[in-house]
Amino acid sequence: VQLQASGGGLVQAGGSLRLSCAASGRTFSNYPMGWFRQAPGKEREFVAAINWSTYYADSVKGRFTISRDNAKNTVYLQMNSLKPEDTAVYYCAAARRGTLPLIRVDDFDYWGQGTLVTVSS
Repeated sequence: VQLQASGGGLVQAGGSLRLSCAASGRTFSNYPMGWFRQAPGKEREFVAAINWSTYYADSVKGRFTISRDNAKNTVYLQMNSLKPEDTAVYYCAAARRGTLPLIRVDDFDYWGQGTLVTVSS
């Protein structure tokens, strides 16, 4: 599976962005998918995951929405009410197996290259 993330950019606090992750290589619909983020000097952390259900980190619950379009082999992360602390490189990931919640980096087998989200105050 190859993953290509896009959609990052600079946005003011309170604004919105939608990240996309295009997958290729295998049957996309079989894989749990997730988004993680990594801020400068910090460890990579879980943001959201989706399979037949969804699961979110407490820090983004109610503001972010993960979704997938299996016909397009794409997973999305809609981010609303963005805060400066959401600034990070966002990575999409796919797992070969597992049921939600999948929240550890080690739960995922394939990773995209990351897209930078910067939220200004």
